[in-house]
Amino acid sequence: MKTLDLKKQYKELYKPSAKKPALVEVPRLQFAMIDGAIEKGGEPGTSPAFREAMMALYGLSYTLKFASKLRTKNPIDYPVMALEGLWWVEDGQFDITVKDNWHYTVMMLQPDHISQEMFEEAREQVRRKRGESPALSRARLEYFEEGLCVQMMHIGPYATEPATIEIMRVFAAENGYRDRVGSGGKHHEIYMSDPRRVSPEKLKTALRHPVGKI
Repeated sequence: MKTLDLKKQYKELYKPSAKKPALVEVPRLQFAMIDGAIEKGGEPGTSPAFREAMMALYGLSYTLKFASKLRTKNPIDYPVMALEGLWWVEDGQFDITVKDNWHYTVMMLQPDHISQEMFEEAREQVRRKRGESPALSRARLEYFEEGLCVQMMHIGPYATEPATIEIMRVFAAENGYRDRVGSGGKHHEIYMSDPRRVSPEKLKTALRHPVGKI
């Protein structure tokens, strides 16, 4: 059986340094994606819709992994990748301290051999196992090309991300780039730790912001 080492293949994108930012060119990659918005007065950690979207993504991703591994022709095994979130607002500036106007796309990287047909079959399997859900119905398989970005590993609670983001912005400016979040770009978080199992001060979250020339 062939094995894809996605974590090694995309190490530059999924294991950034926590000591200093870096510029990376993010290629066209395939993701399972679900769009949504945080309810008024809520936040990601308490949002029922966000939790539903995460559960649907995990269900789809593990179902696709096992379908790929068990197929009779050209079986391929690979790791299920980390949960990721693109965050933005549609009115005003993105503010990490104000959460109930956030829109999101939660997503998980999928190998290129995962087809639309496999994705639809996985959706039906998850539906039969767990029942229908709005998030599962909205899920899609799509390519996304983020392009040139600045990124860095943030260690600590999500609430302290602004300090790391400021380091990223200064680094980008020193290299002739501007942070595009707030002007069409989206704040990107890659959740390398499970907050249910890791204390807040030890959480690892890869942060990525698209950049453009100054």
